[in-house]
This record gives sequence, structure tokens and C-alpha cells, in this order.
Amino acid sequence: MSTPTQHAQVLILGSGPAGYTAAVYAARANLKPLLITGMAQGGQLMTTTEVDNWPADVNGVQGPELMQRFLEHAERFNTQIVFDHIHTVKLDQRPFTLIGDSATYTCDSLIIATGASAKYLGLPSETAFMGRGVSGCATCDGFFYREQLCCVVGGGNTAVEEALYLSNIASKVYLIHRRDKFKAEPILVDKLMDKVAAGKIVLKTFQTLEEVLGDGTGVTGVRLKSTVDGSLEDVELKGCFIAIGHSPNTDIFQGQLELENGYIVTQGGLKGFATQTSVPGVFAAGDVQDHVYRQAITSAGTGCMAALDAQRFLEQNQA
Repeated sequence: MSTPTQHAQVLILGSGPAGYTAAVYAARANLKPLLITGMAQGGQLMTTTEVDNWPADVNGVQGPELMQRFLEHAERFNTQIVFDHIHTVKLDQRPFTLIGDSATYTCDSLIIATGASAKYLGLPSETAFMGRGVSGCATCDGFFYREQLCCVVGGGNTAVEEALYLSNIASKVYLIHRRDKFKAEPILVDKLMDKVAAGKIVLKTFQTLEEVLGDGTGVTGVRLKSTVDGSLEDVELKGCFIAIGHSPNTDIFQGQLELENGYIVTQGGLKGFATQTSVPGVFAAGDVQDHVYRQAITSAGTGCMAALDAQRFLEQNQA
């Protein structure tokens, strides 16, 4: 039995800041956008607690609350929002075709805002205890470890934010980093050092995660390896949070769009169509094409740009 087909002038794939902003701008241009949420509706901000750098939210805002406002803004301009997961795309001719779990969609222009997902180390023991003590999201799973020992692996913004969050829940947090310098923003490092001074966070620098230890009940500890002399150390704990970065969600575009290290390559420059991909009429916005800035505000900005680019493309290529 074939699935029904829906057609849109502009189809937006993804429901983070980039996708919803693109929807607002496309809808205001009377392009009647169709937005497909994907499995992780709201994107990465749904797993973030305090967003303290969203302009004009002077007192900060909770990530899920901000994404609810994005959703309501898109709906106010009559964006059609569909809860579906796309598994196949055909971008070799217009209209483009996208096949989802629930339906098939065609569109005259496509805005890809599928974002990025948490990376993992790839250790067999990490996989074995996934969901039983190993997690990639402290704000999702941290409450399971109230007054227990936890660790966070990584040295960037995500790792420091996760450690700070867990320090208010867990009895103690070990922050494991292969170096002694953190790539996180200075203000986050300052907060981290305050927690270290208070005894809530213990730094395990020049260490890597060698193995997750556990039994039938779940994680019981981790084995660390020194990057200096290769010595091993076992640390007892209950929760292990991996925070080593993100991978762009671009698997379905392999072989159809130009990618670099998995990220979609966009045109950029000063000639217009800055968000256009290697296929005319297909645009990309947000973290799926940005491994440098990766902020909600920059994602929203590129979502705006992608919608304006799609509008101009359609004006120049009317059927």
C-alpha cells in the first residue's frame, strides 16, 4: 500500500532554531512551508536547561521553553508541522522527493536543518551499558543519579555544562579530559573552577576513558588511562556521561550533496544564495552545516537566510 504524497513549495526538514526560523520567514513570504520535525522535535535545546545567551531574554530561558516559543511562532503564521521521520531523499530532479515513515513528500525547494547528534567514543563497554549508566545527555538522565558519583568525559562547552549541571544533582562529579586546558568558554571554565574549589567537581586531566566497568545492575565504575605514562586507574561511580562533541545528521544525504567531514557544504560568500548546497534549490541551515559556531542564535540566523534564499530561488525558477 503506497503512502500518501504531500507537496510543498518549501519543505523544511528539522525542528530546531534553524528549522523553525526558516518556517517563520517562509510563511511570512506566503510560501506555505511544510516543516517535518524528525524524531528529535525541538533539536538539541530540548536537552538544555538554562540558555543564558539568547538575546533579550535578560534572565535566561529554559531550552524546552524557548523551543516551545519557536514552535508557537511558526504555527502563528500557519506553518504546516508534520511529525514524521524521513529516511530517503531523492534530490536528482525537481520536485525533490522525501520518503518518510508515514508519508511521501515532494517540494520545489528544500531547507535542511537536521542539526547534529551527540558523539560517542565507540568503546564496546560504552555500548554495552548504554542506557544503564552510560548517557550522552546529563539534562535528560542526570536525575537518575541524585547523590551518586558520576563522571563526564570531554573538555569543551558541552562537557563543562554537563559537569556543572550534574554538580547540583550528584554527590560528586569527575570531569575526565585528555589535556589540562579546556576548550569551553572562559565564563564556563570560571564556573567550573568554583565547583572544583567547592569539592563538587574533581578534575581528572591527562586521562582518557579506557573502559566502562559494570555488572548486571549497570555501571559500577570507569577505567581511566593516563595520557602521560599509560597507567590505569579505576574509579567507582554509577553514571558516565559522554560529552565529546556532535556529528551532523546527514547520513541520508550521502552521495547526493557535497559534504565535508559529514557537514553539508554551502555556497557562502557575497553573491547571494549563501545557504545553497551543491544542488540548486536545496539549502542548509544550522549545525548541519556549521561545525564552528554551533549556537542557537547562529542557527536561527542561517534559518532566516535559507528561507530568503529559497524565496529568491523560487521567484527565479517558477514552474
